Amino acid sequence: MKKLLLGNYAVARGCYEAGVKVATAYPGTPSTEITEAIAQYDEIYCEWAPNEKVALEVAIGAAIYGKRAICSMKHVGLNVAADPLFTASYTGINAGLLIAVADDPGMHSSQNEQDTRNIAKAAKVPVLEPADSQECIDFVKIGFEISEKFDTPVILRLTTRVAHSQSVVEERPREEVLFKYKKDIQKYVMMPAMARSRHEFVERRLKSLKEFSETLGINKIEQGTRKIAFITSGIAYQYVREAYPDAWVLKLGMVWPLPERLIKDFCSQFEKVYVVEELDPFLEENIKAMGINNIVGKEIFKLTGEYSPSFIKRAVENNEIEVPYKVKQTLPPRLPVLCPGCPHRGIFYVLSRLKDVIITGDIGCYTLGALSPFNAMDSCVCMGASIGMAHGISNASDKKQKVIAVIGDSTFVHSGIPGIIDAVYNGSDILVMILDNSTTGMTGHQDHPATGYTIKGEPTYKLDIVSLCKALGCVAVEEINPYKIKENVEKIKQLLDLPGVKVVIAKAPCRLHRRYKFTISKRYIDFEKCKNCRLCLSLGCPAISLKDKPTIDANLCLACGMCEDVCKFGAISSQKEQ
Repeated sequence: MKKLLLGNYAVARGCYEAGVKVATAYPGTPSTEITEAIAQYDEIYCEWAPNEKVALEVAIGAAIYGKRAICSMKHVGLNVAADPLFTASYTGINAGLLIAVADDPGMHSSQNEQDTRNIAKAAKVPVLEPADSQECIDFVKIGFEISEKFDTPVILRLTTRVAHSQSVVEERPREEVLFKYKKDIQKYVMMPAMARSRHEFVERRLKSLKEFSETLGINKIEQGTRKIAFITSGIAYQYVREAYPDAWVLKLGMVWPLPERLIKDFCSQFEKVYVVEELDPFLEENIKAMGINNIVGKEIFKLTGEYSPSFIKRAVENNEIEVPYKVKQTLPPRLPVLCPGCPHRGIFYVLSRLKDVIITGDIGCYTLGALSPFNAMDSCVCMGASIGMAHGISNASDKKQKVIAVIGDSTFVHSGIPGIIDAVYNGSDILVMILDNSTTGMTGHQDHPATGYTIKGEPTYKLDIVSLCKALGCVAVEEINPYKIKENVEKIKQLLDLPGVKVVIAKAPCRLHRRYKFTISKRYIDFEKCKNCRLCLSLGCPAISLKDKPTIDANLCLACGMCEDVCKFGAISSQKEQ
């Protein structure tokens, strides 16, 4: 049956049809929907793991046991999972193991641009790169076949525009694939003596994969009628086809290792060949390393951000593609803001009023606390880094600088716990604030071990963060209500003055989460009492806007009550003016 399917959903469908038994992930845009969609298939065991390293380790175990497995993550997650990946390349697999990694050119929701192909090359594992949703299904199946044929993990590289775009697919029935587990110490126990022989195997495997890529059907030449030629892959292929429908194209479905003879033969037919790829010059550099010099790459195509058909046309011939529509008016820019009713707002309001304090932030929707009107964050590097960085700043100042680390509940479970252990062990003097909204908010309300629910919404053991922090040796662990702004100012100041590692857990569920019900008591402004001091505007709440005086939009108000708490004149309440 044909249907329109999102790229990530197509990867999930491919897993179903390929007989996958185990799927693991940590949510991260643009990869999140893969695992959420797989969770709809009862034939596949599916879970959110606390981080990408654990997720991959679970998938490796399943594959070695004899069940096809997939582990999904975004590009920065592959850094976290790099340790097991590099050694799994040595051990190989039993049943197939696919690692779906979604890169984010243009950084729509990421802290850096990173090209997964470089890590795959370093780990010596093959990479497939689909260009649309049908290829997402097909390449999943091909990936498992390659994985089992060559005894290797296979990376399926997606980019945002493939993961989050829809195209037509043909759905087919599921095929069950079974492998028996066989104990093999030489293969699966990577002590130095065994690892040395497996490294020899990995190098032989790469040569075999390279030879295999020469005749692999997904590496193909599309003939043109015009004497202009491109080598490309993934979403860049779609842009090339739109810009130059009559061009010759060598479309690479397997982007590592590369088919050297096929590329040499193709390039020998043209005076000049354009290599079009987003992010790093991965294809370009490896093609030049083959001794091919008639290619044009990053000297005209940019290294950063996303491409488009117009960009390619302009880069090749300084010409534009005429767009079929024009926007008549320039739209005003909109900065990202915390949602109405977000419990993080009250915490950042408090933090923005502290003097002489450095605040190290972390990855999550609370990173928006770095923006106006709060400006309450000094740094944000990667998942879990806030605590270690706070510890580093405190030590570098001989504990004279007051430092607060801000981290979410999901991120704390992901990689914040070792930071606390390190800070306590080394006698640090920092305050850690865990903003616990009982979900993974930024990626769309996924569960984690501290929510008490599985990916299928079934109740499970709930990690007790308070008890955990006490067990880790923190000198003080307190829960606060983030909506109580006045109380929290004094509480945070008191804890900052205590020596040692202190933890404050600001606990209130995400106001938009479907699981939590709130008693709605919308706030209104009594204009006779309002002195137009505009202090309520400093909360940055999207429901409050300024006309002659501040006004609350009842359609946006989620009745958190923080504006009532900050108003000095009692002008805001749940009683509507008459």
